[in-house]
Amino acid sequence: MAELSVNLAGLQLDNPIVPASGCFGYGNEFKDFYDINILGSFSFKGTTKEPRVGNPTPRIAECDAGMINAVGLQNPGVHAVIEHELPRMKEYFRKPVIANIGGFSVEEFVYCCELMEQQPQVGLVEVNISCPNLHAGGTNFGSCAESAAEFTRAVRKVVKSKPLFIKLSPNVTDITEVAKACEAEGADGLSLINTLLGMRIDPRTRKPVIANVMGGFSGPAIFPVALRCVYQTAHAVKIPVMGIGGVDSAEKVLEMMLAGATAVQVGAANLADPYICKKIIEELPAVMHKYGIERLADLVGKV
Repeated sequence: MAELSVNLAGLQLDNPIVPASGCFGYGNEFKDFYDINILGSFSFKGTTKEPRVGNPTPRIAECDAGMINAVGLQNPGVHAVIEHELPRMKEYFRKPVIANIGGFSVEEFVYCCELMEQQPQVGLVEVNISCPNLHAGGTNFGSCAESAAEFTRAVRKVVKSKPLFIKLSPNVTDITEVAKACEAEGADGLSLINTLLGMRIDPRTRKPVIANVMGGFSGPAIFPVALRCVYQTAHAVKIPVMGIGGVDSAEKVLEMMLAGATAVQVGAANLADPYICKKIIEELPAVMHKYGIERLADLVGKV
């Protein structure tokens, strides 16, 4: 009998499959395709203090083996999520969810994290330090170890009873230095990677396809980069890692876990196939049997 359960910094998951933030909304749309309670959990849409309409359109561009997006953290704001989305979620999802937090200043992150800390439905707080710090000229919070440390230290003060995971950007010189800085300031775990930076140009208009010019590149093409980052980071820190980037099969889940991931997020694949997480979960026992694996948790970091 295949054992799929994992323990993620104290949060027990029936299996390691977690739809990534921004690719699963609040689960409401996907519940009409299958019973989403089969998931380990899911990371809901990136939430900011105030409502955001997002970036100007067009903000999605197709590309080989992936896509580019510059949605711009479109969301109804943290108070609407608490007052409307979380109560509605109780009707169709019975497990703890992952609250993904975005923002544009340390103060905004702290404000949202403190509110999510108080929500019983939230089992883990995941904060996205790939957002631009408007108080520091627009550079990302996670662009260097020093700013990542300052950020982690601030949100750690208000996230006291739930695991705190920091979501890292691959668009840095050395992701392990940023990871170690977050660990040193009290992060319980790390999520990586966020999207790579990419762009497309339309030869007919001679203009960028994305209104923002550049956006986040995701999809199967980034899997080798994500796997490398997970491997390097998992070997540099002692806290657990959630692997993200290009995952669209049970085999890739095994690769991520062998590289050091305790749980695995599935992102852009949900947009191409809304059943993908269900398929991966259903395929895992057979793939485990193929490779003589009885417990998924035993794979973590074995490479």
